[in-house]
Amino acid sequence: MRFTFRDLWRPTGTIDRGTYVLVGVLGFILKHNLDRIIATYGFHRRWGLFNYWEPLQNAGRVTGLHGDEAKFLATLVATALPFIWVGVVLTLKRLRSAGAPTAFVILFFVPFFNLLFFLILSLLPEQESGTSGSATVRNTSWLMRLVPESAIGSAAFSFLLTVPIGVCAALLGTLYLVHYGWGLFVALPFTMGFMAAVVHGIRQPRSLSACIVVAIISVALLGGALLGLAFEGIICLAMAIPLAVPLAVFGGICGYLAQRRGDLRHSPALLCIAIVFTPGAQLIEHIIAPPPQTFVVRSAIDINAAPEKVWKQVIAFSEIPAPQEWIFRAGVAYPIRAEIIGSGVGAERHCVFSTGAFVEPIQVWDEPHLLKFSVSENPPPMQEWTPYAHIDPPHLHGFLISNGGQFLLTPLPNGGTRLEGTTWYRHGLWPANYWRLWSDQIIHRIHMRVLIHIRDEAQKS
Repeated sequence: MRFTFRDLWRPTGTIDRGTYVLVGVLGFILKHNLDRIIATYGFHRRWGLFNYWEPLQNAGRVTGLHGDEAKFLATLVATALPFIWVGVVLTLKRLRSAGAPTAFVILFFVPFFNLLFFLILSLLPEQESGTSGSATVRNTSWLMRLVPESAIGSAAFSFLLTVPIGVCAALLGTLYLVHYGWGLFVALPFTMGFMAAVVHGIRQPRSLSACIVVAIISVALLGGALLGLAFEGIICLAMAIPLAVPLAVFGGICGYLAQRRGDLRHSPALLCIAIVFTPGAQLIEHIIAPPPQTFVVRSAIDINAAPEKVWKQVIAFSEIPAPQEWIFRAGVAYPIRAEIIGSGVGAERHCVFSTGAFVEPIQVWDEPHLLKFSVSENPPPMQEWTPYAHIDPPHLHGFLISNGGQFLLTPLPNGGTRLEGTTWYRHGLWPANYWRLWSDQIIHRIHMRVLIHIRDEAQKS
């Protein structure tokens, strides 16, 4: 069927995937450059791709905009209206040609998912005409009728189904239940892998490797969605990968085994069970609210200086040069300097980090042997890598807390000093032992950054 310019405005009819991709890509290029011209020359501000997905937490500011901000937004909205209409029209046409429900057009307006939605519609083949096999189709489940028969189409549909469900489950646990536990880090990747594999194999049997691949991609797209919607940063997503990917693979294997049992006509019920499994686990954890366990990290270094010299550096040390370690350059908070207010028990030590200062009231002042302190204020443990100017996920507040610490100075026979730093801390992340692998290593790196600097300064004096 020949596609004309007039078809851009009429919502009736269908469109093939090649034309859909071509018009969609050209339309986005035209729209982005138009917005860039308006922003640069009309309002003297920078405009980039990620401006289209401002953090959703800041959406409430729209009603409070005034002056140039309001004019800028109004101009963008006015110029976007024809593009929105064309996008909706083309999406409706493409949904019809792919045999998918036209109600899915609502995904065109959902940030990030509209990109995934566009990709899926670009891959789905056109539905063949004719009525042969219609009796068989009527006897299958509604889900089986929706899923394309081709391998690419069924994989794409599995992503379209599982990723939004995964995002909703993640946001339920982090923003509303404010719990980073087994439900989020274990149940969610497993169920997403399981659901993706089941949907992928609902029309045609798929291989074990294909089920595993769609399971992994589903979880990867979830991470991309959380990043794109500004609910999570790159560092924490990277830390979760070694836990999430094996669980997604296990879920994919379970989905493959369910597929091998044969009859998947009742898969909607199976998927419903999987969908409620993660929120159920999160809700149970929220109700039980297990107290965070306290962990301890000790690090030591030998210094070729007397304890008296080392003590002066322990209570307050000068600024440490910028870090070279990748973990600190990636955004994890690192110590810069230490200051002391007063002396003896009751004095207050401030250990200044890249994200703020730890406030440390002194509990034991045994010069020059032991300095022990509690912690009354904790700065954020990291600055997340993100394409946005700033994000503020809940885990940056209260999920990695230092309870206290100490410096123990032990004289050595050669006149030197063994300096041991200790931190007692807790975190609200489960499985606790998995996240402890990361937090222990991070705190040890922080210890060594301080201890090495104290050693160098004490040996120079």
